[in-house]
Formats: sequence, structure tokens, C-alpha cells
Amino acid sequence: MGNGNSTETKESRRSKMRKKIQNFRSRRRLSRPGSGSVSGLASQRSVSADDFAGIALLTLIGAEMKFKDKWLACVSFGEQTFRSEISDSTEKPIWNSEKKLLLEKNGPSLARISVFETNRLLKNNIVGYCELDLLDFVVLEPDSTCKSFDLLDPASSNVVGSMFVSCSVEDPVETETCFAKRILSIVDYDEDGKLSFSEFSDLMNAFGNVVAANKKEELFKAADLNGDGVVTIDELAALLAVQQEQEPIINSCPVCGEALQLDKLNAMIHMTLCFDEGTGNQMTGGFLTDRQASYGWMFKLSEWTHLSTYDVGLNTGSSASHIVVIDRKTKRLVEELIDSKIVMSMRAIYQSKIGLRLMDQGAKEILQNLSEKQGKKMNSVESAQNIPSFLEFFKDQINMAEVKYPLDHFKTFNEFFVRELKPGARPIACMDQDDVAVSAADCRLMAFQSVDDSTRFWIKGRKFSIKGLLGNDVQSDAFLDGSLVIFRLAPQDYHRFHSPVSGVIEKFVNVSGSLYTVNPIAVNSKYCNVFTENKRTIVIISTAEFGKVAFVAIGATMVGSISFVRQEGDHVKKGDELGYFSFGGSTVICVFEKDSIKIDEDLLANSARSLETLVTVGMQLGVSFPKLENCVLEP
Repeated sequence: MGNGNSTETKESRRSKMRKKIQNFRSRRRLSRPGSGSVSGLASQRSVSADDFAGIALLTLIGAEMKFKDKWLACVSFGEQTFRSEISDSTEKPIWNSEKKLLLEKNGPSLARISVFETNRLLKNNIVGYCELDLLDFVVLEPDSTCKSFDLLDPASSNVVGSMFVSCSVEDPVETETCFAKRILSIVDYDEDGKLSFSEFSDLMNAFGNVVAANKKEELFKAADLNGDGVVTIDELAALLAVQQEQEPIINSCPVCGEALQLDKLNAMIHMTLCFDEGTGNQMTGGFLTDRQASYGWMFKLSEWTHLSTYDVGLNTGSSASHIVVIDRKTKRLVEELIDSKIVMSMRAIYQSKIGLRLMDQGAKEILQNLSEKQGKKMNSVESAQNIPSFLEFFKDQINMAEVKYPLDHFKTFNEFFVRELKPGARPIACMDQDDVAVSAADCRLMAFQSVDDSTRFWIKGRKFSIKGLLGNDVQSDAFLDGSLVIFRLAPQDYHRFHSPVSGVIEKFVNVSGSLYTVNPIAVNSKYCNVFTENKRTIVIISTAEFGKVAFVAIGATMVGSISFVRQEGDHVKKGDELGYFSFGGSTVICVFEKDSIKIDEDLLANSARSLETLVTVGMQLGVSFPKLENCVLEP
């Protein structure tokens, strides 16, 4: 293999290199997130060697459905979502869409695949989903990686089709072994697995390191261990390993051009994810949830006026056009359904001085009357007719398989709204350990180690205080610098609330007030104080492990009724039912005395990003001081 000294040969080689990199980049653009996305590789946080579990190549091969349509498949993994192309009208769609995903030992491993029918004019409709743990593919042989999964109806869990998936996981050793081969392939123009000096020189230039580019001859001689005038894969691998540890020679990714982290592992991970070597179509990225991905470019276009939505958590609430929360169990982002007209009206009322004046001039009474009338309506026999449409709207967020009674059991809408779940549907974490507190509700949770943190990251009302929250009839001194946990229930949630701790109910205190919405748009408003002005009931629970705990059940718009099933003097175990909210969404706030609880780190970290965590009753919340060892989180 010659050195190719002629100008024509050099131009030919550079042309080939440019063409190859452009090819990589065009494929990379299909799969990389849009501007500002949290899942972009440019913002990829550092991965430690101990936490790096491998890189998975996931391929959505196709599906078998029960009727003919045009189909779209989405993969949600952690805080990123990708989508396939839309299939032809068929019962057996074929996509062969693939994506490389980074696996971390302490990160997400559960991928959710959602299938949408796309023939509807107003919206795409989710038909079925399946979930697979990518770490399960680590030990499989290559010829056994193609598997079939049942697609489940998100509302009923009935099987609606089959999904065919191929997945191979390259472990850390394989990634390191294949890394040099991927690098070499960029400039190995004649594809003989070796680099001449000219090819090697082009590679050094592509790395964007001026020092390395000026030392090409020296580096080539150092790499050419056997002195035969060419560099093999093994020799290149040895050079990269030594140089990245001693004096890094790779400053930027030759595929996407982004600046790389200096450590060898993260540079290698970045570039490996950039090299889409499969033969299938690359999935389109840049979405936070499967619902957003199902709308594709139209959704992205609408987001141009609300770029904050892509900056997850940092500007949610008043400025975001959609509410995005993170599912604690799957570590996956989920979009909360809410009617766009309601969003606009809430912004008009809660995010403007004009709206505040309306509140002062009688709107509070209007909300009160509206909630009372709606409550009476939802207790009528006729209201049961609304149950099917309610289930249809929230079909992928309400699992009727968990509900204690069949649908025909409910004679009014409110009976359905306060539905009970089957025994065991909500396991209680560390049931025999009273020093472990648990979630009080199926909800979107915000947790703060101190009240000051809560007002810095989430509650924007200028006059919020613990004393204002608990009212004059509760001695609040012990809670003033305590920890705060907010459990926000959306309309689709199970609406019974449970005790987060074991103890004795000391007293109930009722506080009259307004019925503002508890949506983040109102909570993040600087013009009103939702939690301190709304109707609420405070329950003081006396415990041996956490001292006194203030459990505050807060009414909201359409929630005129807070019902309790316990009385003063009752002893409750954590996980025991305390009561329920009638129709609407509402909130429970728990206030712990200062230094009585160490809240779980993942909940604090999400809350510091102003990102609500989707949790269910009984999930671990935190442990009491001074005992700080974590209990295993139950699913």
C-alpha cells in the first residue's frame, strides 16, 4: 500500500473521507436530538468505568397487528425517545429501525416500545406497548437475540398484537476492542484493515488536535510497532490507549464534530454511539416522550415557541406547553395529558396580574360554586355515562386490571373516581421497618430537604410559608425548617391517599379556603399562593421514628370534598388508607420536622431540576435520621 504522494491521489482520498464522514453525519442527524434537547450527546454526563454496562443496538424489526393500518413505533429509554418511519397500510408492518443506547449499571435499562395507528386526522392513537429490559440481552448468543413480545392494550392489558425485536449488547470489553476498528474504518479507503501514512495523517487531522496533527510522523512511527510501514487495527488500538491516557490526541468526534470529554472512556462511548454501523434505518430522535414522538415534526414545529419544554424541568409549569414528569420505576419521561384549552385558561388566570384581579373580584366564589355543582353532577346516576370517554382519554395511564371491581360496578362517576385497587396492587416498601417512610399517593412528587429549597425550585408564591400552610391552630415551630414533600394527584390517578409513616393520629384541623387548581401553572405563579389559600385539612401524626408529621390534604378546582376514613386516636401503619378526594385533581403535602428524614437522593435530584417524579403508593420516600442505610425500592 503506497503513501499516495500525488496531489490527485491526496484529493481523491480526502474526497472519500469527506464523503464517508458526511454519510455518517447525515445518519447521525436522523438520530440525534434537536437543539436544546436533554438527550443530546453534547450534554451527556460523564460515565464512570464502574457504571458503564455496555452499548445496546436495539432494532424494531416489525409487528403483527389485528387490523390493517399505517403504523408507527416509538422507543422510550430514560430521558429520550425515538421513532420509526410510518409503515405502509398493513397488518404486518416492517420497520427495521435501529438505535444504539448507552447502558449504565445504575441507570435505566427498561425500554418501552409503543405502537401507534396513524390514520386519524386529529391525533395518532396508541394501540399497544411492550417493555423489555435491555440488560437481559447481555448473556444471549447473537443468533438468539431476535425475540417476540406481546403488545398490550395500555388500558386493559389485553394482548393486541406481537412485536418483533432484535437486540445485541456490546459489553465494555467489546466496546473497547471494537473502538479502534470503528476509528480505522473512517480513513481505510481501500478497506484492507490497515492504514498508510497518508490515511493515518487524515485521521489525525479529523481528531481536531493541532499538536497531534503536527506530530503525525512521530505518532505513526510509535504506532507502527513492527516497522512494516502500515498501522494495523491492533497497533492503532494500542496507540489510542496509550496516548489518551498520557496525552490525548482526540479532541473532537470525527463523525459529529462535537468536542469530546478528555477521558478515554467517555470519548470512546461518544464516538461508538455516533458510529451507526447497522444496515437498518436509524430512528429519529429529539423527543422527550412517546406521545411527542408520535406527532413527529409537527410537534417539534409547535415547540419552537416553547423551547423551555426541551429543557426538562428547568422552566416547567408556567412557561412549558406540556407537563413532563419522570417515571421513577422505569426512569422514563412521561407526558401528562391535559387539554390545551385548559392550559391557556390557567395561564390567563394564574400567570397574569389581570387574572389575579379577577380572583380578587369574585372568581374565587365562581370556582367554589362550579366545584360544588360539578360534585353534585358527578354523584348522579347519569354521570356514569362519562366513564368510558374518561377512560378513552387516559387509556394509556389508567390500568383497569389493577382496579378491585369491574367497570359495571360503578353507578356514578364519583364511585369510579374514588375506585379501590386490588389487594397487593401497591406493595409497601420495607413494610416491617417503621424508620422507612413511603409515598402517600399515586402522584407526581416533589421532595425538598428544606422548605427554602421548595421555594427556590418549585413554589413561586411570594407569601408561601409553613405557618401559612398549617394555619393558626397547628403549632408549627417544629416544622419551620423541616422537609417538604408534595404529592400532586392528576385526574387520571388513583385518588385514595395513604399514611406515609406509622404512628398515632393526634388531631385533625380543617382550614377553609379557595379552590385554586394545583396544576404546576398555578403553583409556579408568583401572583397567588395555592397551598396556603386553598381549602385543606391538616392531620398531625405522632411517630416514634420521625417525630410529628403534618399530613395536609388540599382541595382543588372540582374537588369540593376531602373524605377521611380514620379518626383521632387511631394507630396507622404506613401504607394504611387515610381517605380520598372526590372528582378532580388535588394534592397532599407532608411536612417533616427538621433533620427527621433523609429523603431519597433520586427524588431530591429530580426536584432540584423542577422535574416531578411519577410514583405510586408505597414506594420508598426516605429514612429517618440517624439511620441512613437505603432499603431496596419495591416495584
